Amino acid sequence: MTVTSDYNPPQDPLDILHHDAEILVVNKPAGLLSVPGRGEHLADCLIARIQQVFPEVLLVHRLDRDTSGVMVFALTPHAQRHLSMQFEKRTTKKTYVARLSGQLEPRSGTVDLPLIVDWPNRPRQMVCHDTGKPAVTDWKVVKSNDAETRVRLTPKTGRSHQLRVHMLSLGHAILGDPLYASGAALEHDRMMLHSEELRIKHPNSGESLRFRAKAPF
Repeated sequence: MTVTSDYNPPQDPLDILHHDAEILVVNKPAGLLSVPGRGEHLADCLIARIQQVFPEVLLVHRLDRDTSGVMVFALTPHAQRHLSMQFEKRTTKKTYVARLSGQLEPRSGTVDLPLIVDWPNRPRQMVCHDTGKPAVTDWKVVKSNDAETRVRLTPKTGRSHQLRVHMLSLGHAILGDPLYASGAALEHDRMMLHSEELRIKHPNSGESLRFRAKAPF
């Protein structure tokens, strides 16, 4: 199973949340790769579109193709080093909003399950207590009914597909998730996962900054 099939990214104009001499913050649409995939048919991506306006742009982190929301890019090598170190040392704070299948209980909690790539089924990830890398996610229910739950997710680590696999491990897949949802939970026009808020320190001033983009669902 791959994410390369039927790649038809949205053609939304760039949604710039912040821009200065060092950093660029954008609201990524769902369905658009952060960086190019393998093959010419996967060349269209967020960073390629940004390069048309800011040729000097440098990658700092990624969001999955089907996830929308706040992403920060560097505009200088200094900013890239500084921001990358913040992500590596986990001094950034990321908050996501998701809609899950079913009613999640209790109202809050933490998932602490190590993750590793599921090689025969990549790019899927899986829980593995023997060889997985540590992965921790806090969750808080915003509202719920019998059919679905809206949650706010705060990842403490940054593993691939972490939020998606951790919610699945609770028995509540993210609605519309093309890799981990099934049945009625899959029947949505997008994956219901959005990077709502990102907190970083500015690479030059050290000022604490908070960037938000409201979930479109």
